[in-house]
Amino acid sequence: MNYPLFLFFGLVPSIIWLAFYLRKDSHPEPNSVIRKVFLWGMLATLPAIALELVLRSFFAFLPFSQEVTLILYIFLGVALIEELLKFLVVRVIMYSNKALDEPVDVMLYMIIAALGFAAFENILLLFGLGATSPVSNIVALTLVRLVGATFLHALASGTLGYFLARSFFDAKRKYVYLAVGLFVSTLLHGLFNFYILEVEGVAKLLIPAIILVGLAIFVSLGFQQLKRIIKLRS
Repeated sequence: MNYPLFLFFGLVPSIIWLAFYLRKDSHPEPNSVIRKVFLWGMLATLPAIALELVLRSFFAFLPFSQEVTLILYIFLGVALIEELLKFLVVRVIMYSNKALDEPVDVMLYMIIAALGFAAFENILLLFGLGATSPVSNIVALTLVRLVGATFLHALASGTLGYFLARSFFDAKRKYVYLAVGLFVSTLLHGLFNFYILEVEGVAKLLIPAIILVGLAIFVSLGFQQLKRIIKLRS
């Protein structure tokens, strides 16, 4: 039976990226808080699945073509829902927590919540392979998720986290920053899903790869910029 392997390999991609991004924090966060945000990120997958199923049925009743309905579902019924729920994990758990003591931490905690979310997704997908699935299939799916969807979740939420962090320096426009961050993260998350799921040919992999590289650069520069701002203000 492969169930223990599903749990292990489902967590591996998230743990790898978590270790990578924790190294970007100059002031390490408490392990207990990291585990808490990661766990709640995992649990956020459950309402996400429920809402996505409800919205899938809702969009099917709208008087639009099948193509328009599909686009609405991918961008609003999946990408927006997932980005909102990952944000709510950090908003509810961390905004009143003393461990969040500098704006750059918001980016990090958004990434941690996203990696928890992705880990549960990975586990569910691996269980979908079946109890007798060859180990080679398990490893292959894990590698795909490592460089694909798991990385996307971290980067999309990290991007939203950057805009949230900027709002700490400009509280009067915090809702503007939230709206812009949600729009950008949802748009790129939705584009990634759309090309992976619905497009054939070279673009199926090329556009998602461009999105990942672009987001990775943005998030890396975002961390650097926030640290510079904090240093100048200290």
